[in-house]
Amino acid sequence: MSTLQEIQTLKQWLDGQIVGQPKLIDRLLIALVADGHILVEGAPGLAKTKAIKTLSEGIEGDFHRVQFTPDLLPSDVTGTDIYRPETGTFDFQHGPIFHNLVLADEINRAPAKVQSALLEAMAERQISVGKSTYKLPELFLVMATQNPIEQEGTYPLPEAQLDRFLMHVRVDFPSAEAEKLILKLSRAEASITGKPAPMAAAVSQATLLAAREEALNIHMADAVEDYIVALTTATRQPDAYGEDFARWLEFGVSPRATISLDRCARAHAYLQDKDFVSPDDVRLVVHDVFRHRLILSFEAEANGMTADAIIDELIKRVPLV
Repeated sequence: MSTLQEIQTLKQWLDGQIVGQPKLIDRLLIALVADGHILVEGAPGLAKTKAIKTLSEGIEGDFHRVQFTPDLLPSDVTGTDIYRPETGTFDFQHGPIFHNLVLADEINRAPAKVQSALLEAMAERQISVGKSTYKLPELFLVMATQNPIEQEGTYPLPEAQLDRFLMHVRVDFPSAEAEKLILKLSRAEASITGKPAPMAAAVSQATLLAAREEALNIHMADAVEDYIVALTTATRQPDAYGEDFARWLEFGVSPRATISLDRCARAHAYLQDKDFVSPDDVRLVVHDVFRHRLILSFEAEANGMTADAIIDELIKRVPLV
């Protein structure tokens, strides 16, 4: 079985375990192949925690969930030095960040120091405690969640920290048909005899690392590369695309957005079993890549404009070079 076939088998298994959230599954696999982190926003009970926990059961990797609260300390995430009186030395006690898949549940409930500790680890793939630096696993994915409904007692992530996430995914309520399937799946999971079958063979870390390499080597034409650059440049120089467009944007996206759009488009094409990246691959992921990076003007927000609506306009106005 090829590398891609193994990942497609994993996706089929995940689709059977998590009903009504196909986009979330797709984006998790894109983040895994593109070697990035994902911020998921949605109301409680939409299978956000279940999605990444189930993913960890389908791959060779360990999983840890951290519930972010206002009294959490950075050392609760990264780990800390523990004094051993019997030897008179300090030993480093690894924190939950050293797992392969980490769920940062309700990240906006933790204060700035904790958020910074997590986001630094995400960007640098290492943490420093005292004089020592500790590398994180090569296979390392953080899925952070935030609840858009309840904002009391939360600490919104600054724009510069949001930029560390490869994608910002919004999940919505499932359809009525999916809701019925969820009921059946829930009853099966509660039953002793009807529990869903586990993944036949977990996808190895070597396979996932090979998939990343294969996705990076997918052919991308110069025209598609120019299109990616044109989309990002348009957010910084909106005057060229209309006066109204310029009034909507306060700041455009960073160079990290260009890199993320390239990696996500490649991962999307790879998971679709294509041997080249098309403009459609770019358009299908651009909302998740740009959504958290665009800073809207006061006028845009006052008129009820959203980042998604502006990205829709961006796709209409920026031609394929």
